[in-house]
Amino acid sequence: MDIKRTVLWVVFSLSIVILWDNWMRSTGKPSMFFPTPVAQQAKPVAKTAALSDVPQATAGVTASATTPGTDAALPAAKSEIITITTDVVKADIDTIGGELKRLELLKHKDAADPTTNTVLFDSSATRTYLAQTGLIGGAFPNHKTGFVAVAGTRTLDGANQIQLVLESEQGGIKLTKTYTFKRGDYTIDIKHAVTNTSGAPVSPSLYMQLVRDGSKPSGESKFYSTFTGPAVYTEESKFQKLDFEKIEKGKAEHANKADNGWVAIVQHYFVSALVPADQAAREIFTKKIDTNLYAIGDILPLGTIAPGATVTSDARLYSGPQESAVLEATAPGLELVKDYGWLTIVAKPIFWLMTQIQKIIGNWGWTIIALTVLIKLAFFPLSAASYRSMAKMKVVTPKMTAIRERHKGDPQKMNQAMMELYKTEKINPLGGCLPIVVQIPVFISLYWVLLASVEMRNAPWLGWIHDLASPDPFYILPVLMAVSMFIQTKLNPTPPDPVQAKVMMFMPIIFSVMFFFFPSGLVLYWVVNNVLSITQQWVITKKLEAGKA
Repeated sequence: MDIKRTVLWVVFSLSIVILWDNWMRSTGKPSMFFPTPVAQQAKPVAKTAALSDVPQATAGVTASATTPGTDAALPAAKSEIITITTDVVKADIDTIGGELKRLELLKHKDAADPTTNTVLFDSSATRTYLAQTGLIGGAFPNHKTGFVAVAGTRTLDGANQIQLVLESEQGGIKLTKTYTFKRGDYTIDIKHAVTNTSGAPVSPSLYMQLVRDGSKPSGESKFYSTFTGPAVYTEESKFQKLDFEKIEKGKAEHANKADNGWVAIVQHYFVSALVPADQAAREIFTKKIDTNLYAIGDILPLGTIAPGATVTSDARLYSGPQESAVLEATAPGLELVKDYGWLTIVAKPIFWLMTQIQKIIGNWGWTIIALTVLIKLAFFPLSAASYRSMAKMKVVTPKMTAIRERHKGDPQKMNQAMMELYKTEKINPLGGCLPIVVQIPVFISLYWVLLASVEMRNAPWLGWIHDLASPDPFYILPVLMAVSMFIQTKLNPTPPDPVQAKVMMFMPIIFSVMFFFFPSGLVLYWVVNNVLSITQQWVITKKLEAGKA
């Protein structure tokens, strides 16, 4: 019984620490566990774009006398924003550099303002998030150079795909950049055709980069933390998450060279990933561009291009929701951006099972309930053993209290008497704890599955629950969870110590306060799990009490 109370005290203490840490973060103070972003406000790139945002030629690339990025001597180009609209995205591309400056996801609502759509790429006073490409190794077209857009349709209408072709010629090189948007697809094909219009061979390199400020997305919960930052994947080094703070200090460690993989910027529910053609040699880089502004990208040598010759390079830009099936089909390892924490090996099968259930039921809320029932059935023998042990402890609690009173001045005799009681009543003091400990990894994995799955975002259940990824608007589920936890506390053995007994009575209130700010899908899981646990525990307790009588 002492061991069990110790476990409960540890759980209670951790809950208090986590609640305090969440409160600290909600008031803008540094977290005890999660790194604080380098800056809280994004810097508008339109007014402060640094010259260093053009990647520099590496040791393996021969640069001409004119360094790219120093475009002061170039004639001023006229900026024109071209908007491409499909059934799932609305993209704004600037003719200056062919830069993707804004990308609106038409099927996903904004977390902070549900009346508007989610915007990933953006260039505003509070957000900088861009996709840029160009050439280095000479005074060649880059993302600061003026392009001319070839005439064509700008909306998908009844077609299955739409293209935007941009052309620019500079330094003896003509760069043709082609964006291809497809129906129902968040992947944008990007083709670069490099033609040598000079009379001498040239050896340019193509760069592709994602530029983003280091601030968290708007609308993020202050009571749980999700990852926002760059990521790299190669077959050799596998998945590597980076954080803006290490890039700020120049200490980001990741794969530097490969002929496969991708680079990405990840945030809760969404990801943007640049995927060059496979077997194309590349250099992977990360760097700080400006205050609270960072870049991650690839540099791909195009080899020597003879006069009059053309070299093409194909790549893809996926920018959309972290839907597991779509990510797996887009690029190897891309599904790893869906953050399941350190229990991914358990979480992925759980999510797979959820998707199979959802295909049958058709509602994610009922899917959560069905999954909770299945998990409860799977752990039924362990739970039953735990509840039998607790029921026995509850029956002998008066005897334990009497022993404590009788030997309160002699701890050694008290422990000996307790062990005799356990032996006589055939009680294992760890019997109520070990089965629960075994189930903890599954419950933590399910927590991360529900927290990380964009499929739950804007998914209704019934009645007042219109978004399983948002808190309950009327706090009905958190109140039900508090009630269910209170009932569970009454079913458990009462601690002999009055102070401990009061603490255990207050625990449901503390937990319910935390869950007021958690996604309703998570709270729904805990409510259903508690109801099933109460039913099982009540039945087992009644049977044992009847047997004793």
